[in-house]
Amino acid sequence: MSTDSAGAKFRAAIAAEKPLQCVGAINAFHARLAERVGYRSIYLSGGGVAAGSLGLPDLGISNLDDVLTDVRRITDVCSLPLLVDVDTGFGASAFNIARTVKSLIKAGAAGMHIEDQVGAKRCGHRPGKELVSQDEMVDRVKAAADAKTDPDFVVMARTDALAVEGLERAIERARACVEAGADAIFPEAVTELSMYRKFADAVGVPVLANLTEFGATPLFTLEELRSARAAIALYPLSAFRAMNAAALKVYDAIRKEGTQKSVVDAMQTRADLYDALDYHAYERKLDELFAREKRK
Repeated sequence: MSTDSAGAKFRAAIAAEKPLQCVGAINAFHARLAERVGYRSIYLSGGGVAAGSLGLPDLGISNLDDVLTDVRRITDVCSLPLLVDVDTGFGASAFNIARTVKSLIKAGAAGMHIEDQVGAKRCGHRPGKELVSQDEMVDRVKAAADAKTDPDFVVMARTDALAVEGLERAIERARACVEAGADAIFPEAVTELSMYRKFADAVGVPVLANLTEFGATPLFTLEELRSARAAIALYPLSAFRAMNAAALKVYDAIRKEGTQKSVVDAMQTRADLYDALDYHAYERKLDELFAREKRK
């Protein structure tokens, strides 16, 4: 295992922290904040790209280039391993999926998850989800695993079968995905803690617990997830939701009150922003360069 690759760093983090907390970063600055707090991995949500970068719903509208733009921006400034949501792979053929995998690795991502919904997908916690056949999902995983240019890049298979076909069929799909080359399993919309243990017992690879708010899954604690043998605890859009609520409150206050004075206390200060960005280090570098130019 190459310790230098993003995939290797992600695997090491999964091994070191049980379960690994993987927190959603909606943009490059949030990635830096997550790293500053001490997280060992971060996540880019497909729904987050759609809503945050495009202002669109999570209905399979965004494309590979939209995701790659955000991936590159994050990996350029943050050293944490980044797990990326690629929906159904951004294309129906094995060649589309292979392009997705190779592009993500080149952009610095550590891993991805690919799901078994149809191309016109829905949010995993919404009704009306439609799945492709198990054989088609297995083919997606095979194409992704075969395309890896970094053997440590993590290909995670997400199944939405629990809400559509029930637990046993979801576990059957997960096992088939592991046999096809999946490095980890993401069972979506899990409703009971015991289900994670059943997946973990059945698949023999790391299992991710998606702790998205306002969905079908209870907000289990780390200790609860540890007892159920979940390997990764995912918080995909927690900070994004808080950021949106705060922004709306500020916009509303300024509009209604004609000033931002009542909401200044809720804002990050200029000093804190500069500190998080290492702003003064950049300024010192500029001063040094300009001083050098003057001496010439």
